[in-house]
Amino acid sequence: MGKSRIATLSADGEAFYGVIVPGGAVSLSEHFPQWPTLREVIENQALTTLEEKAYGMEITHLDGSYHFEIPIPAPEKIICVGANFPESNAEYKDSKGAPANMSLFIRFARSFVGHEAPLIRPKASGQLDYEGEIAVVIGKGGRHIAQENALDHIAALTLCNEGTLRDWEHHAKFNVTQGKNVDGSGAMGPWLVPFTDPSQIADVALSTKVNGELRQDDRTGRMIFPVARQIAYISTFTTLVPGDIIITGTPTGAGAWLNPPVFLKPGDVIEVMAEGIGTLTNGVVNEA
Repeated sequence: MGKSRIATLSADGEAFYGVIVPGGAVSLSEHFPQWPTLREVIENQALTTLEEKAYGMEITHLDGSYHFEIPIPAPEKIICVGANFPESNAEYKDSKGAPANMSLFIRFARSFVGHEAPLIRPKASGQLDYEGEIAVVIGKGGRHIAQENALDHIAALTLCNEGTLRDWEHHAKFNVTQGKNVDGSGAMGPWLVPFTDPSQIADVALSTKVNGELRQDDRTGRMIFPVARQIAYISTFTTLVPGDIIITGTPTGAGAWLNPPVFLKPGDVIEVMAEGIGTLTNGVVNEA
């Protein structure tokens, strides 16, 4: 993959962070007690420090002995960009072309699970849907960030299945908050890939499979609002801080837009894939 894969993990009920390597993970938390989570690592611009520390170290946790958690356990903000690919904008059938400004909404960290954990289909709805996306993690905060400098503010990339309850998305006149924030309805991970080059986000393949069937397939170069513009625009109204996450938009092909619509059910397996980042995989279970 060419980049370190830095993850938040848990084993025996204890959370830690480390680097994923062939065969397992190298735990690093105990070497940096001043940084209890990856959020503090990012605040101190220390992802490179983790990479250097892990070099040559032995595996501390073999594959199968740990679980993946969402990479940033308590981000201040998770901001999502909606309808950001031409065909996904057209899915709304409102006869409007590309908007002048981006649609935004927020999500809570509690609405996400980690890689290989099941999405939760809640008791309140049978319309759980998938949305495969790339997420950027802010490394250097700021307000009124210039678009030409915006990519300098990214620390890392990860993946997101921005799971949505479609009926709850339309419970009110003009918001989607309820449908976008059901506990455990989405996923994030598996890991952070440090961001060092604009090519990592400029025009990369992004796809989603459900039970092996390709449902979404596009490239980031076709975004209506590129990532640099997202950062610049968002920072005009809120101060971005290290560890904030921007979820950058999903291509066409979500289940709600199929004919007939096809929603997720227990036993389904969803894979979100992006070049240079990896694959985020999750199953589905009913809420207990």
